[in-house]
Amino acid sequence: MQLRISPSMRSITISSSNGVLDSMKVKIGARPVSYRTLFYTILALAFLLPFVFILAAVVTLEGVDRCSSFDCLGRRLGPKFLGSGAHDSVKLTRDLSELLNHVSTEEIPSGLRLPGTFNEFLREIKSKQYDMKTFAVFLKATMENMDKEVKRSKLAEQLNKHFAAGAIPKGIHCLSLRLADEYSSNAHARKQLPPPELLPLLSDNSYQHFIISTDNVLAASVVVTSTVRSSSRPGKIVFHVITDKKTYPAMHSWFALYPPSPGIIEVKGVHQFDWLTRENVPVLEAIESHHGVRNHYHGNHVKGSNVTDNPRVFASKLQARSPKYISLLNHLRIYLPELFPNLNKVIFLDDDVVIQRDLSPLWDINMAGKVNGAVETCKGDDKWVMSKRFRTYFNFSHPIISKNLNPDECAWAYGMNIFNLNAWRQTNIRDTYHYWLKENLKSNLSLWKFGTLPPALIAFMGHVHPIDPSWHMLGLGYQEKTSLESVRRAAVIHYNGQCKPWLEIGFKHLQPFWTKYVNYSNDFIKNCHILEPEE
Repeated sequence: MQLRISPSMRSITISSSNGVLDSMKVKIGARPVSYRTLFYTILALAFLLPFVFILAAVVTLEGVDRCSSFDCLGRRLGPKFLGSGAHDSVKLTRDLSELLNHVSTEEIPSGLRLPGTFNEFLREIKSKQYDMKTFAVFLKATMENMDKEVKRSKLAEQLNKHFAAGAIPKGIHCLSLRLADEYSSNAHARKQLPPPELLPLLSDNSYQHFIISTDNVLAASVVVTSTVRSSSRPGKIVFHVITDKKTYPAMHSWFALYPPSPGIIEVKGVHQFDWLTRENVPVLEAIESHHGVRNHYHGNHVKGSNVTDNPRVFASKLQARSPKYISLLNHLRIYLPELFPNLNKVIFLDDDVVIQRDLSPLWDINMAGKVNGAVETCKGDDKWVMSKRFRTYFNFSHPIISKNLNPDECAWAYGMNIFNLNAWRQTNIRDTYHYWLKENLKSNLSLWKFGTLPPALIAFMGHVHPIDPSWHMLGLGYQEKTSLESVRRAAVIHYNGQCKPWLEIGFKHLQPFWTKYVNYSNDFIKNCHILEPEE
């Protein structure tokens, strides 16, 4: 059998092999091409042609060895899936890095107009058609200028915080004035604190004695209220509140009208302590009258600073220049054994703390003859707050400091301290404190800049008993990233730093731990428009 296909592919002839003519012709009809197939074919070609064009362009551009204009930057990158694009991209990045490194030491041309925004930067480089080197110099100048602007803004922020922290909020000032007026017009606001029958308890060492020194009525009320509420034995608490002469009427009025029952409270002004005279504390008079001191704490706080300063360091410098550091109230704690001659042990609290847990166990701590029970601040999870050693506070380039102190010695916290007054009276802590204050004055404040803690660190050397860090958590006034879980666990939280919880600059997520102890429905607080912060 034989098979023959016609050249036109339109017919097939089949014949037998026995010689007998017996053939068959089969016709094959032509199958027309469908419009759908034609459409998809054209669509595929339309999709592929641009890539063929790009490929041809890239191949052509590969022959260009030198490309110095910024305009050809995009052409040299090339799509990675076209083969050589990935290699070109890496090479271009390497070349650009080398170029930027080369111009890093070059001077910026004077009078160069720099953009203030990214869009201005783009318009500038597009309109000027810079070559690569000019572009690199322009980029360096722009980045350096923006970096200076950021630092300048941060320094301005710290300066504004410094002035805000030193100011008295209008509401708190109003509260003090209204309470002082109440003291003069309302006999109930002038009643004796504590009542005569409770006076013997002020020197009863079977009670827990707390001392706070402040001129801030609202802050004092939070400390007292939080301590009494957190105590398992509130009836055994005695508070000694010390304030200055001008604040005494307001402070007395507040606690006479709103006593922290069942706790006992005494309010005294510094003018009411017979021992606290200029003759007994002559160094304080020297501090207040010293020209260098007054200039340091009341002078130009911006002088000597520039945009190269670290904002955190600048903030610390500003905080150290707070006028409160030359206030008698701030130095008062060094005279506790003389001011309370009948007491054996006390806990001293700053006015920017909140008590969240019963402090009764602190009275049972065996201090092994030491004077000061305090939390050490040289170790902890927060490397900013808990990294304080003597080198943090003292100028070890000064020979007097380097000769007498160890820069690696661990610092400790003021603000919640257990003082064994009996042991203290057997030491020369007060005289040492006075000696170093005088030495700093003689050296024109070159030994330290951080207020009252540095002389106390020296005076109490060898007399400090470390207590567990959970008793006292610091930094809520300057560490915005404070762990909320750690705050909740701490017995005492301390808003040391500029951002006090009663100020507008206070950290909003940390304020509720303080505001929960403020009675915003109180008539005096409402009338002075002291409002609860919004969440």
